[in-house]
Amino acid sequence: MSNQFGFIDIILLAMFAGFIILRLKNILGRKTGYQGKSMSRHFPRGMEVLKDIENNEAIKSGEVDDEAKKQFLKGASIAYEQIITSFAKGDKKALKDLLSKNLYKNFSDVIDERKKNELKYETTFVALKSSKIVEFKKIENIYKVTVNFISEIITCVKDENDKIKEGNPDVIKTVNDVWKFSKNMWSQDPTWYLVETSNK
Repeated sequence: MSNQFGFIDIILLAMFAGFIILRLKNILGRKTGYQGKSMSRHFPRGMEVLKDIENNEAIKSGEVDDEAKKQFLKGASIAYEQIITSFAKGDKKALKDLLSKNLYKNFSDVIDERKKNELKYETTFVALKSSKIVEFKKIENIYKVTVNFISEIITCVKDENDKIKEGNPDVIKTVNDVWKFSKNMWSQDPTWYLVETSNK
């Protein structure tokens, strides 16, 4: 009788184990939203060379190949124009997706201040003359890329009566910006965020 019960127990345990294995397979085999996507919606294939940290000599030496630079700059240039135009429009939603938390607060405070003073910023992005990576840094899993942008922009500030307070709507000026982008390479967030801005 005891042998019969032992046989039944073995069958039940085997069925239970099979059920658990099937459940684990369903859960672990499920695709996530980040599989097969580029590292950033704003930086198409940008800096994909940075993904292979252990085996890539370019990473260890702090250098990045020309193709990676080209792809990164392509996305960075798109982000550059978008940030400039969004800031002029006061579009906080667009800026939040591209700026670090600290920089977003700074931009947001300026937008709120000019609204309070009833000032209107009019900006026309004419052209991007050049973009160049001037520095690449890797500190553990944090990567920072500094880019020098030279662009042509028309900008002016008007008061509530459309009187020009600053700038000239008829003059194209050359702007020389140095922007720093950063990304945590272990984060599932694919975006490179702007963390610092300065002018030459």
